[in-house]
Amino acid sequence: MGQSHSNSRQGRKPRRAKVPVPPELQHVNFDAAGIDIGSEEHYVAVPCGRDPEGRDVRPFGAFTGELCALADWLEDCGVRTVAMESTGVYWIPLFELLEQRGFEVKLVNPRHLKNVPGRKTDVLDCQWLQQLHTYGLLQGSFRPDGEICVLRSYLRQRETLVEYRSSHIQHIQKALDQMNLKLHKVVSHITGVTGMSIVRAILKGERDPRALATLRNHRCHNPEVVIAKALEGNWREEHLFALEQAVELFDAYTQKIEACDARIEAHLGTLEDRSGGKEPPKPQRRPGTNTSAPGFDAHSHLYRVTGVDLTRIDGIAETTALTVIGEIGLDMTLWPSEKHFASWLGLCPGNKISGGKRLSGRTKPCANRAATALRVAAQSLYHSHSALGAFSRRLKARLGASKAITATAHKLARIVYRMLRYGQEYVDVGQDYYEQRYRDRQLKGLERKAKELGYNLSKIQDLQQSVAAE
Repeated sequence: MGQSHSNSRQGRKPRRAKVPVPPELQHVNFDAAGIDIGSEEHYVAVPCGRDPEGRDVRPFGAFTGELCALADWLEDCGVRTVAMESTGVYWIPLFELLEQRGFEVKLVNPRHLKNVPGRKTDVLDCQWLQQLHTYGLLQGSFRPDGEICVLRSYLRQRETLVEYRSSHIQHIQKALDQMNLKLHKVVSHITGVTGMSIVRAILKGERDPRALATLRNHRCHNPEVVIAKALEGNWREEHLFALEQAVELFDAYTQKIEACDARIEAHLGTLEDRSGGKEPPKPQRRPGTNTSAPGFDAHSHLYRVTGVDLTRIDGIAETTALTVIGEIGLDMTLWPSEKHFASWLGLCPGNKISGGKRLSGRTKPCANRAATALRVAAQSLYHSHSALGAFSRRLKARLGASKAITATAHKLARIVYRMLRYGQEYVDVGQDYYEQRYRDRQLKGLERKAKELGYNLSKIQDLQQSVAAE
């Protein structure tokens, strides 16, 4: 037994010795703490010797009273700056409370810490955060100032309501299809004036297709005869019941969106005026209607808050501009250049290089809402008769749709950065001017290549005239 016990001990791997901290590292934040965020408990680590009881790590619950006790303990320990992980939404109450108490709080991306080996407990996680923050090795995530955070919360809530309402629009269309009412084939939008007038009349008991077709709006492209043919269906009670409930839910979410629009408009009115008292320019006319557009004059508020007209950029409407401002704020000095801004958005090419060989140039995965809004704006430029539209079409033909959308969104981000930081106005040079410049660049490249090969590049007309002269 003794021999087998000794053999088992000899077969174990030797424990790793604790690696001392290199002397080159300098303490930057002497009063730093690290917090490991959880849904039920937060583990907090402070510098050694700060706690009177000798407990450098303490767990605290997630209730408000316990969060206040956490902040009191940090004050008693002389902590001034705190680093925490951005875990779900559990960090938000503690982050806001510590900011109100005067602490400098850094929100750290967990991706920057997940590859640390041997750190698998909550206690070790918070101690590791505290140690890294002490040596100034952590970089806080971007978070706009308080006023923009309020605007961002309202805008995100509105986006959620619009998504919920869109699902009930699909339920309306499904109920109509089950009754073989092809309303979506003869009107551009079911939730438009014509579509909703017909749907509400159906719910009130009207079944005559010709009478329903008379509710057609004068701007509808199809005549009443075509609409009447599309409204001949099978009026089953279960499908009418589903249609009624879908319309009621659609109306309920519409009311909530209108209330959210009122809050957004009121908050925009409290932001600082950067326009210098100038009148906002007339908004550009855009074809089509956007049913999810704000129900107030967002163009005037955006110009007053930013001092520039972001909607002059092709592809960027009021909704897109509001989303971008709500996500990035108004202080563009946080990014040293437009390249840093595009990299933060995740719109610039990647640089995965090993052994002198480029392995991949894909953009990094990013869930930034501002980048998503710019990608949607870039996708809408494919049929635009503008310089940005010509740029998007040329890249799509050469690189494909996905890469063209990313590259066009990258160009939009650089334009937005220059407008917000330097107050530049956007002027569209037109697709003809862009195509001519692109053609001139191609000709210069061909001339340079011909000279390298010992040839001269000449136009066909010039050659024909020289031959005719001979």
